[in-house]
Amino acid sequence: MSAAVGTGIARAWQRFTPAERMARYAVYVASVVAVVWSLRTIEVIPEFLYDAPAQSADLFQRMWPFDWRFWPTVLTGLVETLHTATLGTLIALAMAAPVALLASRTITKSVLLNQIANLILVSSRSVNSLIWALLFVAIFGPGALAGTLAIAFRSIGFVGKLLSEAIDETHVGPIEALTATGASRPAILLKGFWPQVEPSFWSVALFRWDINVRESAVLGLVGAGGIGVALDTAISNLYWDQAGLVLATIFAVVVLAEIVTSRIRSKII
Repeated sequence: MSAAVGTGIARAWQRFTPAERMARYAVYVASVVAVVWSLRTIEVIPEFLYDAPAQSADLFQRMWPFDWRFWPTVLTGLVETLHTATLGTLIALAMAAPVALLASRTITKSVLLNQIANLILVSSRSVNSLIWALLFVAIFGPGALAGTLAIAFRSIGFVGKLLSEAIDETHVGPIEALTATGASRPAILLKGFWPQVEPSFWSVALFRWDINVRESAVLGLVGAGGIGVALDTAISNLYWDQAGLVLATIFAVVVLAEIVTSRIRSKII
């Protein structure tokens, strides 16, 4: 509160206007309504929530000690998961690169082609990898092929979007210099854009491979191969000591992949 000098009129400072305060209150009320409506819709049973800690403790007790006799099956699934993630990432890079060039407004001046490319990128990102896996399992049958294609098609949107943004953020100086010398379009792409985009490209590729390792680990739950098949088998048969071994292996591989990719990316960027 402050008084204007010589006028005697008190002026009060307010952070928000009345309209802004009403909008904030409306957001708060809408959030509360959404939470209450969601709780009523999903029919949360309080008794299950109260019993959850005891059930969780019992489940972890059943998982330990691990059944190491199941390790050969886990190792086979793990190798298949890594192959699925790696091959799926490579296929995604090959398919996402042309789409990224079409989505980049710096390279492609056609608005129609930009929109078509962005539609492809959005369509790829909007469908979860498990949904892609279910689709390809229905087409090709259960196995690693369905998982590889699911990883690839899911990754196109992620890789293509970041790559197109990296292209649009390149400096125009080298591009204009090459254009002034009469360089061909492929030469401009290879000598002007690629040196600037290459660090981002490899960084995105490693980051996406790290994500794909995690996603590939659960695709076996829908029949798309990998270590998820071993996990599904153990859970279906209530062999919790085997399920614990699979979960511990997945956790260790994810942590190791994160460490490796982080160190490599730090060297590239």
